Amino acid sequence: MPIILFALLFFVLLALAGVILLSLALRYRAGTARRQARHWVAKLNVWMTSLSVVFFLSFTFLLSFWVGSAFRYALIGMGIGGIFGLLGLAVTRWENRPEALFYTPSRWLALLVMLAIAARLIYGWWHTMHRGASDEQHWLWSASGTQLSVAVAAGLIGYYLVYAIGVRIRITRHEKRRHD
Repeated sequence: MPIILFALLFFVLLALAGVILLSLALRYRAGTARRQARHWVAKLNVWMTSLSVVFFLSFTFLLSFWVGSAFRYALIGMGIGGIFGLLGLAVTRWENRPEALFYTPSRWLALLVMLAIAARLIYGWWHTMHRGASDEQHWLWSASGTQLSVAVAAGLIGYYLVYAIGVRIRITRHEKRRHD
């Protein structure tokens, strides 16, 4: 009987790992797809991402009453994500076709976003397995998993907000030139 339970647990863990790897691969594929630049989609992305920023920062502000520096980590992560968003806009490939404007996000930045998510998952697993950290360790290793989760999430939100605003500005400029 224990062998059957062990085998079942092994297959469940294997399936979970497969689902995680598949979701990361699909995230990468979606992040590098060529897209038509539509004004209403860009406007909706800016509004929804802005709403996410407001809710996220409100949540981390409340969380900072229990986890001391969560709000600070959120602001730092959002700033770093914003810098990567500007970098993403700079390396995005834009195609000005007669029918519409198209853009393709950078494969390297999509890979970086996917790896940030994967690294956070791996660090979370490692952090739960190694609870006895000493106080003399580097801040990255001694920071709580919650603070780093907040920083990574804020970085992703900051990246997408800056990128969405940049895409919206680029589409608006394209439409203005097209109508002139």
